[in-house]
Amino acid sequence: MGQQRATRKISERSGKLVLVKVAGIDCGTNSIRLLIGSVDAKQGKITDELRRMEIVRLGAGVDSTGRFAPAALARTLDAVADYAAECRRRKVESIRFAATSATRDAENREEFIAGVYRRLGVYPQVLSGEQEATFSFQGALSALPIAEIPPRLLTVDLGGGSTEFTLGTAAGEVQAAVSMNIGSVRMRERHLHSDPPTAAEIAAARADVQRALDAVEAKIDFTAAAAVIGLAGTVTSLTAFALQLPNYDPARIHGSALRIAEISAAAEWFLQATPAERRQLGFLHPGRVDVIAAGALVWQEIVRRIAARTADSATPVREIITSEHDILDGLALWAARQPQKPARI
Repeated sequence: MGQQRATRKISERSGKLVLVKVAGIDCGTNSIRLLIGSVDAKQGKITDELRRMEIVRLGAGVDSTGRFAPAALARTLDAVADYAAECRRRKVESIRFAATSATRDAENREEFIAGVYRRLGVYPQVLSGEQEATFSFQGALSALPIAEIPPRLLTVDLGGGSTEFTLGTAAGEVQAAVSMNIGSVRMRERHLHSDPPTAAEIAAARADVQRALDAVEAKIDFTAAAAVIGLAGTVTSLTAFALQLPNYDPARIHGSALRIAEISAAAEWFLQATPAERRQLGFLHPGRVDVIAAGALVWQEIVRRIAARTADSATPVREIITSEHDILDGLALWAARQPQKPARI
């Protein structure tokens, strides 16, 4: 009851429900994102007030150096200060800030954690790969129509530094969660040094992804899922390309189902396109231009592997659903379930 009182306030005079105002902040390898909204903790539903995303490339170089670069820290903390001001303006009551792949790997993460606290008034939680996968699953599940949720589903959250796989049920039970250190920024820095990449670079990157997928399959049975949902910027960008959208349109992208061949064709285009051709795409954020080809390659390998493994199963995967809702929504729900009042707001 104590947690319920903290997340749902009832006016003694009117008896009306007052929803808690929360913020979720997701800071990954490539981007930092903010969601401010109201949450009915009983129903687990978010009413959006604001969504923002900035490309800060916090994890630039972390794969090779093991440290955050000073310029990357400065860019990211400037964005955190901006988000803090937004939270103050909108009278946010509870904040959950998650730091993921790049922060897990950086030796100087404490500098970042302290910088976030000075600006925002809460300490970021450095999530393990499994925790990141779980919050992504919860966020995606929260936005699916109940009648359309299959008994078991697999979510794949493809980020800048890592990719998370979560197998779970329609009731929200997580049965398996795995993270692999493969993402768009990491693959770009490791292998795709030319732009467009050479055949040799592409082959090396594919081999790297395939080895990582072998390890994922040791823990998750792809054939157990009746549906697969793709999350995050690489997936939504490829979906926008396949839908031939002139500009980014979340309403068109969310819930779209693409056949495996459509995803593969979109990935091939990005791998062959020049930077100038990519910059002409109205839906593509400028901060993704240099890493989208690497992300496209990772996504292509993942969907091909899932399709091949499930081809002879009772529920073959012939298409992938795209979700606009992911770990950011999961963090907002967490902020409602376990309130964390900022010290400086």
